[in-house]
Amino acid sequence: MTTTTATRQHVGPEATATALAAHQVTVAYGRQRVLDRVDLHVAPGETVGLHGPSGSGKSTLARVLALLHAPDAGHVTLDGHRVAGVRHRLPAAVRTRVAILFQSPRAATDPRLSLADIVAEPLRATGVPAEQARARAAELADLVGLTADLLARRPHAVSDGQLQRACLARALVHRPAYLLCDEATAMLDASTQAHLAAVITDYQRERGAGVLLITHDPALMARWATRVVDLPPPPGA
Repeated sequence: MTTTTATRQHVGPEATATALAAHQVTVAYGRQRVLDRVDLHVAPGETVGLHGPSGSGKSTLARVLALLHAPDAGHVTLDGHRVAGVRHRLPAAVRTRVAILFQSPRAATDPRLSLADIVAEPLRATGVPAEQARARAAELADLVGLTADLLARRPHAVSDGQLQRACLARALVHRPAYLLCDEATAMLDASTQAHLAAVITDYQRERGAGVLLITHDPALMARWATRVVDLPPPPGA
C-alpha cells in the first residue's frame, strides 16, 4: 500500500458536484442527537479518513452515506444528484453505486448462507442471472484470496478474517463508485488487514473509487488517508 500524506480539516461544506456528500445531516436516536448539521464529501479517487471520539456519530454518518439510514434533517447527494430514500426504496442503479464494509463480518452476514452465496447475494437481489452471479462471485473470491473449499463453507466454519474477505468481495460485486470502510479491519490480524487494504487500494486505482475510512488505528489512517476529517463530539457530550 502506498504511503500518503494526509491533510486534516474539520467537517465543513465542500464542492460536491462529483462526490458522495452529506449536507447538513442531522440524526437523533430518541432525544440524543448524534449528528448535528454535518457536511462531508468523498470525491472519486480520494481516501477520506473520518476521525472522532467514540459516540461522535462516525458509524451513523457512514450508514447515512451508504444510503441505509435516512437523516432526520439534511440530505445526501451522489455525484450532484440529491438522493431521495434509502435501501430498496432507491433504484438499484443508485444504491449499488455505494457499498459499505462493516467492522463485524458475523453481524453483517446470514449464517445460513455459504460464502459463495454471501458474495453473490447483491447480484441476485438485483436480478442478475444465477450463472453470471456465480462467475462474478468466483472472480472476486479469487481477488480477495478465498479458495473454492472456503466458498462452500458457512460463516461458522471460517475465521473472522476469511468471512471479512467474503464481505469485501460482496461489497465490490457491483463495482461501486464509493466504498465506505467502518472499522473494517479492526477485528483482523495484521496479515489479513494488509491484504484487504491492498485489494481496496488496487480497486480504487483501477476504478477511480472514492473511499471513506473510519479507523482507530492512527498508523493505518496515516498510511491510507489522503485527507482526514475531524468529526466533533455530539451536542452536549
